[in-house]
Amino acid sequence: MKKDTQSIHAGLTSGISGATVPPVCQSVAFAYDTARELADAFEGKGPGYIYSRLGNPTNAALEARLTHLENGIGCIATSSGMAAISSVAMGLLKTGDEILAAKGIFGGTTSLFCNTLKRFGIETRLFDPAETDDACYRITDKTRLLFVESIGNPGMEVPDIPALAEAAHEKNIPFVVDNTAATPMLVRPGDLGADIVVHSTSKFINGHGTAIGGAIIDCGNYNWHGGIFEDIRRLSQTRGQLAFLWHLRNLIYRDLGGCPAPMNSFLMLQGLETLPARMKIICENAAELAKYLQRHPQISWVNYPALEDSRFKTRVDRIFGGLGGGLLTFGTGSKEKAFRFIDATELALNTTNLGDVKTLVIHPASTIFHEFGMEERQKMGVGEDMVRVSVGIESVEDIKDDFTNALILFQDEA
Repeated sequence: MKKDTQSIHAGLTSGISGATVPPVCQSVAFAYDTARELADAFEGKGPGYIYSRLGNPTNAALEARLTHLENGIGCIATSSGMAAISSVAMGLLKTGDEILAAKGIFGGTTSLFCNTLKRFGIETRLFDPAETDDACYRITDKTRLLFVESIGNPGMEVPDIPALAEAAHEKNIPFVVDNTAATPMLVRPGDLGADIVVHSTSKFINGHGTAIGGAIIDCGNYNWHGGIFEDIRRLSQTRGQLAFLWHLRNLIYRDLGGCPAPMNSFLMLQGLETLPARMKIICENAAELAKYLQRHPQISWVNYPALEDSRFKTRVDRIFGGLGGGLLTFGTGSKEKAFRFIDATELALNTTNLGDVKTLVIHPASTIFHEFGMEERQKMGVGEDMVRVSVGIESVEDIKDDFTNALILFQDEA
């Protein structure tokens, strides 16, 4: 099936109720007729659900659909995007290991890598995702994970996924791509060589700001049997290519407890059904808004990867088929002007979320990057005058009118 069809039908089973949508299985545990059956389920010798922290029919329906959409071999749904990234990191890393991560990515991910994991003796090196050679140069014999976002948030960088995949595989290092901003509608990183894809399903996949969730998809590209992780290598002798997912679900995921609520998975499934249509409108609106802002005399700069003068335009054309996603950033000239613009918008909502059907705006430096010093933020490409926009599906004329009215304040000030 094509992706547009998979988003609606993949993984859908009617079940005993004959429901046309996966029902919400709001149950903590699952009973078995005999002690032997439950023991077999615990040991993986027989099918069935045990406890919703490990697996749940509604969560499984979401996992099946995301597996199809990302063309992977399996998926684990999590309680949030950060739970997905944390689970992958804890499943692969130990004290003394290093992460090589792109700069200009989500502040929460940067904090996890550079602050939280550092407390456990795991170091993080940052590289410029615009320069594949920079990543190759920074790989060391301690590097155990290469991490990028398909579209940097809020840096708007588009890494060369195929080239980075090749560089990672030369060193036998798993390549992890956070595909939250692009979604499978723009790119399937696994088809370009990525080993693991993670999502914050709270964003574009949900699309309506109604539920928090995340996902981990194994793309089937990394050879776990010949990999650098001894515990997963041993497990691959019995679990084959599914060894990493088995390792996560039955150890890391189980022990950390980052499972989603079944109702949240149900809401993600509902969102997935309209993802293709929403992403088409969102990308069209974002491109038009970026061009409009680029021409506005009160705007200092605009960063949107699909603009003709963007340094990432050729990658957008080659990797995303010309679509630049739903995020953009622009400069107002100062923090004060950024605040004045945000306060003056009426249609756009001032909030930390993204990927909603509604247009959202935020000042990243004072919110999602507030814990970092000014020098650190500058290295991440987060300036004091930056405004981030998550473009919605409203009429683009209404969005432009809202921004025009907010920018009149700048003209009056001048």
